[in-house]
Amino acid sequence: MRIDVFSLFPGLVDGFCSESLLGKARTSGLLDLRCHDIREQTADVHRTVDDAPFGGGAGMVMKPEPIFDAVEAIDPPRPLILLSPGGRRFDQPAAEELAAMADTTGGFSLLCGRYEGVDHRVVRHLVDAEMSIGDVVLSGGEVAACLVIEAVTRLRDGAMGNAASPVTESFGASGLLEEPQYTRPAEYRGWTVPDVLRSGDHARIERYRTAQRLHRTLRERPDLIERRGPLSDDERKLLEEFPADPYH
Repeated sequence: MRIDVFSLFPGLVDGFCSESLLGKARTSGLLDLRCHDIREQTADVHRTVDDAPFGGGAGMVMKPEPIFDAVEAIDPPRPLILLSPGGRRFDQPAAEELAAMADTTGGFSLLCGRYEGVDHRVVRHLVDAEMSIGDVVLSGGEVAACLVIEAVTRLRDGAMGNAASPVTESFGASGLLEEPQYTRPAEYRGWTVPDVLRSGDHARIERYRTAQRLHRTLRERPDLIERRGPLSDDERKLLEEFPADPYH
């Protein structure tokens, strides 16, 4: 999968995506990440990429010329997505769509805005879509780009060591939050791991985990339950069989 990123600070994205799971995906060839510096397409000695907005107002706006020139010089995989507060909310379903689309197109591209945003002609005539990581203000789109890249890459076959992870983790295929997790020691400061997890009864452990996913989601994100639809009779029985984890 190829992902091209256009940014004024490409090193921010390249550095983050060289570590951990993403670094391994790049080394193995699963992820072909190419970060491009928009400033390289400027023609003046100051490498100017922004200017004051027409009509006045606070802040500066990224100029259209270097952005158009950068994208046209590379001819990256489409769609080209502008990371913008006004775009579609990026969530797990959006990540899954991009991952599935990459199977057909080979990848996609991201444009990172800065300052007060980009000249609107970029939005109208260059990018294919806009995407937002949430109702929060950032200095630029680089952090958002890293989030999108990681969320999509980990869904690709071979990116994670455990193929079940995309199903059982929060916002995975189950539509539920992940259950509480424990590791050794079995007792720490008087707090003990639930007995069922140490029972060796794998069928009962899986029922327990499903029940805890339901308990946690009902308590913390009831909107996810509403999105899934009413609980089934089997799910209601699980909630009765296994009370909520005492450390929830």
